[in-house]
Amino acid sequence: MIYGIGIDLVKIERMKDAYEKWGMKFFEKFLTENETAYCFDKKDPYLSASVRFAAKEALVKAIGSEVFVNLKDVEIMNDERGKPSIKVHGGLEKFFGDKGIKHCHLSLSHEKEFGIACVVLEV
Repeated sequence: MIYGIGIDLVKIERMKDAYEKWGMKFFEKFLTENETAYCFDKKDPYLSASVRFAAKEALVKAIGSEVFVNLKDVEIMNDERGKPSIKVHGGLEKFFGDKGIKHCHLSLSHEKEFGIACVVLEV
C-alpha cells in the first residue's frame, strides 16, 4: 500500500549560483559527506547535487507535514549499476519504523536545465 508520493523539480543553475555565492557551506546544509564526495567527483557536480536536493524535497512531500525532516537525515545513494535509493537516519528512521514504511522508491533524472525526483513510500 502506498503511504505517500512526492515529486520535486530543481533548476540546476540554482545550485551553481548558490555554490558561487556561498561555496561549500551551501551544500553542507543538505548533503551528507558521502553525497558531497559523490557529486564533486563528477564532471558537473551541480547535476548530481540538484537531483539529490530534489529527492530530499520529494521525500518531504511524500511524508507530508507529519514530522520535521532534517535533510541530512536523508541520504541518496547509488548501487553499483547506478540505481538510486534513499537511506534515512536519525529521527526520520524512527518515523519510518513507527509508520511501518518499508520501501522508499526513488527515480531521478536531469536534463540541461532541470533535475527532477519522484519518491513513493510504501507500507
